Amino acid sequence: MARPGIAAQVYSVREAAEKDFAKTMAALKECGYEGVELAGLYGLKPEEVRDCLKEQGLTAVSAHVGLDLFLEDMEGTVSAYHTIGCSYIGIPWLPKERHYGGEKFEETCGFLKKLSAACAERGMTLLYHNHNFEFEKTEKGTYLLDEFFDAFDEREMQTEQDTCWVNVGGEDPVAYLKQYAGRCPVVHVKDFRRTDGQVELVALGQGEQDVPAIARAAVECGARWLIVEQDDHPYGEPMENMRISCRCLKEIQL
Repeated sequence: MARPGIAAQVYSVREAAEKDFAKTMAALKECGYEGVELAGLYGLKPEEVRDCLKEQGLTAVSAHVGLDLFLEDMEGTVSAYHTIGCSYIGIPWLPKERHYGGEKFEETCGFLKKLSAACAERGMTLLYHNHNFEFEKTEKGTYLLDEFFDAFDEREMQTEQDTCWVNVGGEDPVAYLKQYAGRCPVVHVKDFRRTDGQVELVALGQGEQDVPAIARAAVECGARWLIVEQDDHPYGEPMENMRISCRCLKEIQL
């Protein structure tokens, strides 16, 4: 199996990216990242983002794009990220009303199937990125997240498992990756520790996660990219934490 690429979710360094996107991309490249997952365009045109990433030698792996943007202009939004060169579009989250049992579940599934088709026409794949609340049980004893994925053909919706929130949600990240083997091309590798019952995000290797086991399971299950995402940085500086995390992944024998 080919070793997956290592990319950074730009949300992890969003304040720096908002101030100077090009400088921030250069810093991520210097950290050792091969690609990025976008979280917004930071006031730039799609062509400007594309050219900046190309100049830095970074792959535009994917982008987190809120559902509202697609509801406002599906074709235009999909085209923008196609212009940048993204291979994947990730829906970063959905409110409970759009999950199984919610009043907008069927409507949401119908729209996402159309969105998936629009992505596929441009050679892109639609993903869904989980949090921990989707591991609440339904009346059937299943997880909201599993019911969501069951509503789609694998070609219509792939997983983007956030392994931190899988763990916090009560599941073993390795086992959950294996449950969706062949359906997890992009995996978020994120570490955390619990302090007084609160989840605190930390650089990879500094928390509770078995990062080597998770990375190896991701590869076994077909991951093409491992994405480092650290939403907040209660310890250390954002870019230094991203450097530590990249080094951690590169030191794992995959």
